[in-house]
Amino acid sequence: MKLTSYIVIVLTFFFLGCNQKKRASAVNVRSQDSLTSYLTFANDFDLPTQLREQYVQKASIIIADQENDSLHRVNLFKIANRYYNLDKFEEYKKAVFVILKKSEEKKDLFSLAKGYTYLGDYYYSQAVSDSSFLFYDKAEKMYLELEDKTNQARTILNKANLQYNVSDFLGSEKAASKVLKIINDTDQSEVLYHAYNLLGLIYNELDDFDNAMTYHNKALASIDEIIPSVFQPKATSYNNIGLVYQNKKDFKKAKSFFQKGLEEENVFKDKPSLYAMLLDNLAYTKFKLNEKNELPELFFKSLKIRDSLQFTVGVIASKINLSVYFMSENDSVNASKYAKQALKLSQETNNYRDILNSLKQLSVTEPQNAAIYAREYILVNEKLQRSDRKIGNKFSRIEFETEEIKSENTDLVQQNRNLVYIFSGLAMIGLFSFVIRTQKAKNRELLFKQQQQIANEEIYNLMISQQNTIEINRIKEKKRVAQELHDGVLGRMFGVRINLDSLNKVVDETAIEKRNNYLTELKNIEQDIREISHDLNREKSELINNFVAIIDNLFEDQKKTYKSKLISNIDSAIKWELVSNPVKINLYRILQEALQNINKYANANTIKIELKKEADYLILKITDDGIGFNVKTAKKGIGLQNILFRAKECDGVFDIKSAKGKGTIITVTAPIQ
Repeated sequence: MKLTSYIVIVLTFFFLGCNQKKRASAVNVRSQDSLTSYLTFANDFDLPTQLREQYVQKASIIIADQENDSLHRVNLFKIANRYYNLDKFEEYKKAVFVILKKSEEKKDLFSLAKGYTYLGDYYYSQAVSDSSFLFYDKAEKMYLELEDKTNQARTILNKANLQYNVSDFLGSEKAASKVLKIINDTDQSEVLYHAYNLLGLIYNELDDFDNAMTYHNKALASIDEIIPSVFQPKATSYNNIGLVYQNKKDFKKAKSFFQKGLEEENVFKDKPSLYAMLLDNLAYTKFKLNEKNELPELFFKSLKIRDSLQFTVGVIASKINLSVYFMSENDSVNASKYAKQALKLSQETNNYRDILNSLKQLSVTEPQNAAIYAREYILVNEKLQRSDRKIGNKFSRIEFETEEIKSENTDLVQQNRNLVYIFSGLAMIGLFSFVIRTQKAKNRELLFKQQQQIANEEIYNLMISQQNTIEINRIKEKKRVAQELHDGVLGRMFGVRINLDSLNKVVDETAIEKRNNYLTELKNIEQDIREISHDLNREKSELINNFVAIIDNLFEDQKKTYKSKLISNIDSAIKWELVSNPVKINLYRILQEALQNINKYANANTIKIELKKEADYLILKITDDGIGFNVKTAKKGIGLQNILFRAKECDGVFDIKSAKGKGTIITVTAPIQ
């Protein structure tokens, strides 16, 4: 019965994979000439194979010119699928390698995983189990990394099918159970169905019929509308349940389930290989029940279908069953004929299990050669066991090496993570050091500015103090001179005038005229001295505001040194004693910087400087008729940056307007503190 189960698992595998041969709906061949229509026609099983292949080639030409994006790779998978459905396995393999290359270029992990699954399907179709297992295993690890549980479960199930085929029932059971854990509490009914179905087949091979029935019934109960009816899941489960009853020798129940399977709608149209299997199993069950009606016609009908499908494994099974039937009818000729045909086909396909079944049947049909067949049976059985052990070991080694590589990768990831932590720590330390050094530098710069500010204030105060001392001395001296003029000279001159006035009593016209002249002159001198005294007293109050004198000195130096005409206007209403020294210092420095820039760059003929008071603000306006400049570009210059800094130092606002050929206007507005 292992042969029949093997056929079932082969069918199950193709049902599970992404490359099932789906019958497409009929398509009008006169529809638009496009990629979509080509791919649709290529999958239309009602069209001739050659025509379908031409559509695949046309679609390939269109896809080849596409940019390597996700849609392009999806179309490549469709091309591979069409080649698989056409049994063009070499073209299918080439398409898969193209997919893998392009997925690698774009680091598309999902497409890589899917590509490895397709490659596993290819080697499965070529009966290269170890290579198939290797690529399924690669795909599984990638799906695990992607956290794609559904596709991970599908891939593990593919591996479980391979393990089942080489009689590694324990490994297959373990893998199928793992699938159930992965898809637990999900709506993946299709994967769930195949996992239950595989476990039922495994327990049937282990003669654990109760568990086999449990899982086949679970598989049957899991069928819903999500699983396409075209895959005939119910007919498959009925066939598998019938096999369990057949192994239990309960042929009546087995017969009823095979009949149920055959009664499923469209089973022959959708899955002719499954239909042929049900016919063959039904025929064998009727044979065991000694119901000779429809025999051997059912066997021949099944054989004909399998032969038309070129399903070699099924053909061998049918011929062995025909041999058994004819042997029971004492027709040793036909019994021997079909057994030998089965052996020949088994040897051509190098299928050890089918060879064993054929040799076993030949030893019954030809008892005279039983010893020869027995020796050959033993040799083949040993080869089969070695082959199964070898494949099983390969599977284990692949999983072990993969786990070892995964462990090494984990260690490498950990090492890389540690290196990242170390370098990150060093980078953070370096960053902190840089921030600390920068902060210290800023603090030093700020301290320097503060010290410079204090020094500037001290210098200015010293200048003011010196200027005050000079002015006080000048005022004292002028006051003394005024007092001397007023109290001394004027007093004496007044006495002279009195004396001269008394001489008017002398009646001498010449003397009188001269005296009058002298008196007039003395009066003039007296008036002049009085005016000088008053002027000196006025200058005293005007020179109190020393800041204006300092600015005047700056303006005088400018006029002496440069050709530009300087026009200045300082508002006399400004009470400079109310303006703080920092504001005065910064205004003075701004004037210095502005005049320096005008002298160096402006090439101006006239400079106008206006210093006035508006409300609680001082407004300094500096205008020149020079060549002007681009304000946006020049704002980065050191000179303008210094003026801006000075304006901010006194909580002021700095504004500049200029254009090439139109001169420059600088305005600084500062509050009176």
